[in-house]
Order: sequence, then C-alpha cells, then structure tokens
Amino acid sequence: MKPMTAGESAQLRMWTTAQLRAAGMSKHDLARAVGTGALIRARPGRYVSGEAHPDVRIAAALSARLTCVSLLAKRGVFVRDAPTGVHAHVPRTASRTRSPAKGVLHWRPLVMAAPKELCAVSVLDALIHACECLDDVAFVAAVDSALHLGLIGRSELVTLFGAIAPRKRLLRRLVDGRSESGTETIVRLLAIELGFSVEVQKRIDGVGRVDLLLDGWLVVECDSKAHHSSWEEQRADRRRDQELAKRGYATYRALAEDILFHLERVAAALRGYREGGRAQAARA
Repeated sequence: MKPMTAGESAQLRMWTTAQLRAAGMSKHDLARAVGTGALIRARPGRYVSGEAHPDVRIAAALSARLTCVSLLAKRGVFVRDAPTGVHAHVPRTASRTRSPAKGVLHWRPLVMAAPKELCAVSVLDALIHACECLDDVAFVAAVDSALHLGLIGRSELVTLFGAIAPRKRLLRRLVDGRSESGTETIVRLLAIELGFSVEVQKRIDGVGRVDLLLDGWLVVECDSKAHHSSWEEQRADRRRDQELAKRGYATYRALAEDILFHLERVAAALRGYREGGRAQAARA
C-alpha cells in the first residue's frame, strides 16, 4: 500500500498526555508546545498537531478518529459528494459520545487496528464505513480511487466486501482499479447500465490509452478543467481526436461538471451516439 506522506501524517497526528510524556516531554515542554501552537489541546489528555485539519481537532475532542468520507477525502480518495460535517469512529464502549454537529458517528468495529499516533482509521475501514453513507455508484467510485492510488490492495477487497451489508456485496464485480478518476468510474457504470460493452483504459495504436471504449468504436474521455484548460492541452486533445477519427472511432468528451451534477446530459449523449451508430450500421 502507498505510505502516507509527511504532510498527510502531520494533518492527522494525535497524542495522549501519556504518549508525550513517554516520548520525553516534561510538563513544561508540553505547555510550551501548546503555547507556540506546535500542539493543540483538543481535550484534557489529548493533543493534535498544530498543522491538524479542523476536522481532526473535532474528532480528537470526541476521543474519536476520523473515518468514512472525512478521512477518504483527506487521503485524496474521490468522494462524489463533499463531506457534510465530521464523520468519526468511536468504539462501541463509548456509548456516551455525542455526534459532532452536522456529523456522523460510526460504531462498526474496525478490521484493522488504528495507528496510535493518528486520529484516523485505516483507509480500508474508512471505505467500510463509507458504504453506509454513499450510494452504490459513489461507493464503487471511492473503492476504484483507493485502488488506483495504491491506498488499498486488491487482496483487501475480500475483507472490504466481506465486512459490508450482504446486499451491497454484489458491487464487488463493478470495481475496477484501472479507472484513473472518479468521473471515469461514474461514466463507466452509466455505460454498463445503458447496455454498452465497456473497455477501460484501452490502448489504441497511434493514439495511446483512452479512458473508455464503448462497443468497440465510441471513445469516451472524461475531461476536467484541471487537465484541459490551456490552449496547448485543448490542441493536443483535438489532434488526438483527429487521429481517432482517422482510425474510424467517434469521440465523446464528457465534462466533469455534467458527470457530477447533470449525469442525465451524459446519458442522453451516450444514447444518441448509440442510436446514431445503429442507424449507420443499418444503412451499411
């Protein structure tokens, strides 16, 4: 699995007073660290890094750990809907813990021991918890993203899908870590629902890899402003589309904003391409 970066670790660090004292900090050192902002006292006996995200401070104040969409988003995993409030995990023995304002407490036992120095559960446990908060498409997109980023391995999918609700376990067959973005996963699942045969990250001679190839002739690229905003990038895209056309492929560039907020537009476009392809085949 991909190790956590120093920046990610700093955002999620947490210590108890006993851990800090065992590491050699005196009461004076601890007070000075709090005074300079190097440490933040989240609650009596619990401290987080001065670089900690506000969500981490809230979780630490509850003697909880960040999980679900809150943790996934901070590890770079695609989460279709922005987290609302803080999603935190507490053990079932902490029955008196109150839910954070506009947040969610998750009680399901962890399948992996949470590192003592982090105010966070494992990515695997966060995905298990996220299955309770995300719809099916968003959940598969999050799993695809975690696989693609190397935050979980394929061997862990057995544990993941064995820990979620039985009715959701069939989603396992839809997971594909080759998807390079959450928007790509969403369009892939839409295309499957519409009855297309779908190839992921298909390599085409003279062109390179394309996001999706539907029914062997329709190339779908899932574009975002971040990677297609400059004229140089747009020119490269158009020349790439020309090469595809020369080889007999049609290209549909679905906008990220439509995929995320107006998926019906993408569905209508795919249906139109399919009907056009059928009409052309009939004429031939």
